[in-house]
Amino acid sequence: MRKLKNEELDRLNVSEFKQAEKSPIIIILDNIRSLNNIGSVFRTSDAFLIEKIYLCGITAQPPHNDIRKTALGSTETVDWEYHENTLNVINTLKAEHVQICSIEQATNSKILNDFKPQSNTKYAFVFGNEVKGVAQDVVDASNMVIEIPQYGTKHSLNISVSCGVVIWDVFSKLKKPI
Repeated sequence: MRKLKNEELDRLNVSEFKQAEKSPIIIILDNIRSLNNIGSVFRTSDAFLIEKIYLCGITAQPPHNDIRKTALGSTETVDWEYHENTLNVINTLKAEHVQICSIEQATNSKILNDFKPQSNTKYAFVFGNEVKGVAQDVVDASNMVIEIPQYGTKHSLNISVSCGVVIWDVFSKLKKPI
């Protein structure tokens, strides 16, 4: 076995990425404070052809050196928009029949393992602040809350890790070819 070189990976260039069919997945970052987390979400979103990222509230926007460090150029490929108010984004997306799913620990949440995305449905996954999580008014406005099962002593995962877990799980369930 031999590790592949970057030129052997057959990745899309920026213009091919822009033209490629995207996954029916949107990411909403609700008041994320860590620039490294934001960059990591961009990088994961690039890997799985995410349609768009909405940066809301205090979430920083590209270009920024600390985002660039972890995004590795994916801020140039993944479409994104900034909005001050997360609820406005949610209401707009709901009017477009996008299913809003907050990733949070809440009563009546659905465990990620049991979430079965529908193939003809677009989903927006909301990830919240590193300390406070997804704001309660955003949880209230969501169509559902999805919880990542955890079995250790900690109460939560890092937001960029949570985003990677959810995107991979949903992407693989939708059977989007890699």
